[in-house]
Amino acid sequence: MKAVVMAGGEGTRLRPMTANQPKPLLPLVNRPIMEHVLRLLKRHGFDETVVTVQFLAALIRNYFGDGEELGMSLSYATEEVPLGTAGSVRNAAEALRDDRFLVISGDALTDIDLTDMVRFHRENGALVTIGLKRVPNPLEFGIIIVDEQGRIQRFLEKPTWGQVFSDTVNTGIYVMEPEVLDHVAEGESVDWSGDVFPKLLAEGAPLYGYVADCYWEDVGTHESYLKAQADMLSGLVDMPIDGFEVSPGVWVAEGAEVDAEAVLKGPLYIGDYAKVEAGVELREFTVLGSNVVVKEGAFLHRAVVHDNVFVGPSTNLRGCVVGKNTDIMAGARVEEGAVVGDECVIEAEAYLSSQVKVYPFKTIEAGAVVNTSVIWESRGQRNLFGPRGVSGLVNVEITPELAVRLASAYATTLKKGTTVVTGRDASRAARTLKRAVISALTASAIDVQDLEACALPMARFETAREDCGGGIYIRTTAGDPQGVDILFLDEGGANLSQAAQRKLDRVYGRQEFRRAFPGEIAELSYPARVVETYTRDLLRRSDMSGVREAGLKLVLDCAGGTASLVLPTLLGKVGVDVLTRNAKLDEANPTETVAERMRDLQRLGELVSSSRAAFGARFDPVGERISLVDENGELISDDRALLVMLDLVAAERRAGRVALPVTTTRVAEQVCRYHGVRVQWVSTSQDELTRAAAEPDVIFAADGRGGFLMPEFSATIDGIAAFVRLVGLVARTRLTLSQIDRRIPEAHLLRRSVPTPWAAKGSVMRTVVEAADGRTIDTTDGVRVVEDDGRWVLVLPDTSDAVTHLWAEGPDADAAQELLEEWAAVVERAGS
Repeated sequence: MKAVVMAGGEGTRLRPMTANQPKPLLPLVNRPIMEHVLRLLKRHGFDETVVTVQFLAALIRNYFGDGEELGMSLSYATEEVPLGTAGSVRNAAEALRDDRFLVISGDALTDIDLTDMVRFHRENGALVTIGLKRVPNPLEFGIIIVDEQGRIQRFLEKPTWGQVFSDTVNTGIYVMEPEVLDHVAEGESVDWSGDVFPKLLAEGAPLYGYVADCYWEDVGTHESYLKAQADMLSGLVDMPIDGFEVSPGVWVAEGAEVDAEAVLKGPLYIGDYAKVEAGVELREFTVLGSNVVVKEGAFLHRAVVHDNVFVGPSTNLRGCVVGKNTDIMAGARVEEGAVVGDECVIEAEAYLSSQVKVYPFKTIEAGAVVNTSVIWESRGQRNLFGPRGVSGLVNVEITPELAVRLASAYATTLKKGTTVVTGRDASRAARTLKRAVISALTASAIDVQDLEACALPMARFETAREDCGGGIYIRTTAGDPQGVDILFLDEGGANLSQAAQRKLDRVYGRQEFRRAFPGEIAELSYPARVVETYTRDLLRRSDMSGVREAGLKLVLDCAGGTASLVLPTLLGKVGVDVLTRNAKLDEANPTETVAERMRDLQRLGELVSSSRAAFGARFDPVGERISLVDENGELISDDRALLVMLDLVAAERRAGRVALPVTTTRVAEQVCRYHGVRVQWVSTSQDELTRAAAEPDVIFAADGRGGFLMPEFSATIDGIAAFVRLVGLVARTRLTLSQIDRRIPEAHLLRRSVPTPWAAKGSVMRTVVEAADGRTIDTTDGVRVVEDDGRWVLVLPDTSDAVTHLWAEGPDADAAQELLEEWAAVVERAGS
């Protein structure tokens, strides 16, 4: 039985370690990752192996040769262009037609029992058996659910937290029958998990999952690279370590010289012919490569040092990686998470801050303090994007320098000559950062249409209307005047999709930004009459019949935000009597706290009731969301406002679909059913809601947080368009908002957040699925469990915080509370 080792990946997340060598050759305790894999194959009888190579293929072939030194027979299948995980194996098909074969990654560390996995495959008569492993954080992997016999029921590649329904992930280790190659197109980029397996599953092919009780670590990040070294030294991996264990956990390879006055606190590893002088202190999880010299007074803790490195006297290395043939001179200090590439020189007393990346062949001058990466890479982050775009504290986490790098990464994802729209809220911080963004875009050959201070919906509108490739909008974080959000828009004006965010994240992580030649520096322009165009198009696409005849009186609060730039032009054409508050840009207070918002809503209610207005509306500071007050001056909660708007739209349209997030009360279904409208449930992510709203027969969408989408005008959240639509609906229905609210059944929907460690989130969701045995479950976003009596609970991990959110709905408050308590207890137990 043959094996296929996939060794063609670039390992971009591991740069600069992989800037000039392929990822499978990165050393783990002084052996390349791929050598550990080959030795595992040899141990289980796989003597004949095909290696698929693409990136820096010659280096892999030169290192391993024909496999004779390992007692194996190695052949190579070279990809001229990347063919994907399935395409690369298909490229080696000539060597695999005779019998079943095993596929394994050449850049993951594991001690899986391959013999037992093959037995499992054979006994089940499987076409494909996928090696599975339970992990704390399944986001970077494909998650899979199997039945009691091990047959695969469902899988999802690289989910978001809201899509996590299990912590059982695809290890990329497969046992396959040769006929599976007939399902892979020759010469094309094809992926097992994304293309082949879903098709086979749909056809009912016997796909099985082998849940392995083994060690497995996908060495894809700097953190996982250091973790794999520590795990090997700790004995968590059933892999041999070359050398002699001179004391518990202290391994010394052949020919190494360690002075008796050196302090060694294992577990640690000292490579062959390394030299450690007196006064050196080597602490836990330190790995020294071959021929490394460590001079007196040096201190190393959790440092991985590759071959032929000189570590000077009194140096300090903590939690870092140093590439081969590098010199770290006297008194230099390299901090946690830093990576120094091959053949660099870090001169005396230089200081490399945490997370700094230095690419190969660079020199850091004596005494230099390096806080940003040298030449390419920058500060690594687990998630660049959060629920509000890229967010952080002004001039602490979000600086002009960071804005330049972000905009440069965004520009690099677009073609030269593309036009991008920029806009901002009223704050000075946003104005400053936008200038940095514009400079980076134009320097990258991207034309810019700057809307200056404008409402966010108008920026989205202009991005979609013009022939633009996207947009960037900068706003103060809602409720936090010290924070700022940078929103990246696609060509339709919507927030970037998850896939586009990951692409931008990868470019930003590598920081290989495109720069324009002098003659390509792009144009900056300021479009004329944008407000007039927006209001004209909005009114043209909105049904305003009956508004003038109704003689409505309204009260509006612009919250000192950018909606005040649009409303004067708009209201003059609508034909209503309006009293407006806070209709002037407030640079000093560009956002609002919860207390300020509630105070202003109370004042709005007083004005509505005293002036006998039809209703009141308050816009958020960027005009994206609205809060409603009825004719009695009573605040309508966001949940009820959604139902009121839904009832008005559905009653008028009487057909079509509405798109709502799964967190919405199922009273919405009753409202829609009464009016002959259907509900499409979508995930809570804004890009999913936007995508659904763009479908032809969708008449309404909302997020339940004051955000409404009016598809007849735009498929993005727009508070101004929602207000205009509401005016027309109220004018024609001749009912007040309180009357509409009263005719809608009361909802009993409760919510709770349970603290959950990041490492436990995957197991929490698996436990929820298991606890729901026999009940109906829905995994549109998170896991929604429906009881036989119609009560339901939704369990949804937060994407950015260490918490899990729960929603529960029942026929009354007590029933909802009981259900919430029951499932909160399940989550708490699983997360403890």
